[in-house]
Amino acid sequence: MSTLSKGFCLAAMLSLTTFAFTAPVSAETSKLVIESGDSAQSRQNAAMDKEQWNDTRNLRQKVNKRAEKEWDKEDVAFDARDKCQQSANVNAYWEPNTLRCLDRRTGRTLSQ
Repeated sequence: MSTLSKGFCLAAMLSLTTFAFTAPVSAETSKLVIESGDSAQSRQNAAMDKEQWNDTRNLRQKVNKRAEKEWDKEDVAFDARDKCQQSANVNAYWEPNTLRCLDRRTGRTLSQ
């Protein structure tokens, strides 16, 4: 064989072996998609959660206002009972059921 044909043969073999080694390297790549989590379903769930939170917040506020009113009533009644018991009027007595200071003779409410 001539040196020229040996060179072509050698070049052909090198290019074939190079192609054989590089072919498996070019594998298929997969896409990685990272979503923000902002979908129609998640927005709807967030809106429903917010609506439920607002409803329960309103209910909690009502309960707290009622409890505060009841506490205020008890506080006012406690002060009224003290005034009634310390009254100079000997006919004054405290009625625990109605939380009022009454006159023993007439049963009417005494103004303090």
